Amino acid sequence: MDAIEQILDLARWAPSGDNTQPWKFEIVSDTHVVVHGFDTRDHVVYDLDGHPSQMAHGALLETIRIAASQHGLGVKVTQRPDTPETHLLYDVRFEADASVTPDPLAACITTRCVQRRPMSTRPLGDTEKAKLAAAAQPCSVTWFESFGARWTIAKLNFANAHLRLTLPEAYLVHRSVIEWKARYSTDKIPEAAVGVDPLTGSMMRWVMQSWERVDLFNRYFGGTLAPRLQLDLIPGIACAAHACLVFPRQPTSIADYVTAGRAMQRFWLTAESLGLRLQPEMTPLIFSRYHREQRVFTKMSVKQAEAGVLAQRLEAIMGRDEATKAAFLCRLGWAETAASRSLRLELDQLKVARSEGR
Repeated sequence: MDAIEQILDLARWAPSGDNTQPWKFEIVSDTHVVVHGFDTRDHVVYDLDGHPSQMAHGALLETIRIAASQHGLGVKVTQRPDTPETHLLYDVRFEADASVTPDPLAACITTRCVQRRPMSTRPLGDTEKAKLAAAAQPCSVTWFESFGARWTIAKLNFANAHLRLTLPEAYLVHRSVIEWKARYSTDKIPEAAVGVDPLTGSMMRWVMQSWERVDLFNRYFGGTLAPRLQLDLIPGIACAAHACLVFPRQPTSIADYVTAGRAMQRFWLTAESLGLRLQPEMTPLIFSRYHREQRVFTKMSVKQAEAGVLAQRLEAIMGRDEATKAAFLCRLGWAETAASRSLRLELDQLKVARSEGR
């Protein structure tokens, strides 16, 4: 495996929403790769305007840079302006550079994963917070650390989970992204990594076979209560802190979201290097933006209204200006590495044939 393939083999471990891996690699030469960046906006309610996928592209490009540093290579990335948003092309060119030194975050690329279970509430120290803040540039970091602050975010996520779990458009996503009875998955979330106990997992596996079952359990049997408690409320309290990466301005362009994604990956890898585990909490930001921009995301008007309430709660917590600039929300804390996790497709499965005229 040559240097370029070694770099891409490491970079494919970048995070993406529900392990969708919205990218392919076209190796043009030993100094030039075209990254084909896709999104899932046409069938994933969470991928609003493809921006979450664009953040994943940013995380991938940052991971390429970090991986390339191990070979003494500098990286220049250019997004082609003449491609549709649903199929972006990024020209990635490598050049030997004596000033490039190996980035120590490379050691954390394959170990970084999502920890959805409760963590230690031991507070972060000033040194850890300073390193995380530096990694998040150009974003600033807003921390929610006290018990009261963690409780506030936990309640927000608990309410947000009710919307997620009673929304037919979200059900279609959840049904497709979980690999049941699995500890690992190359292209989905394995059941063992979802974060619920075995009994709740068995119930979810049976209920999620159809929307009619989901709707019945939600209406008459409190079907959302157990997963909301286990996935949102309890873990939301059982952590060191919640953190929000706030962009310098309201992100609007593809370049903004790619930049935010690069910051997110540096923040996450730095957390991993410090022994911290992390779980993204993105859907409150997404539903709030749906409401803020008066975008219809469901055929159920009551769910549109529910998103409005969530948006108001988020703005009450963060302030309207900061809420509109929020790019990434997560919880983090001290914990063991997750016993179950999403893996990745093999590099050969992510390659595409070279196009003419490159």
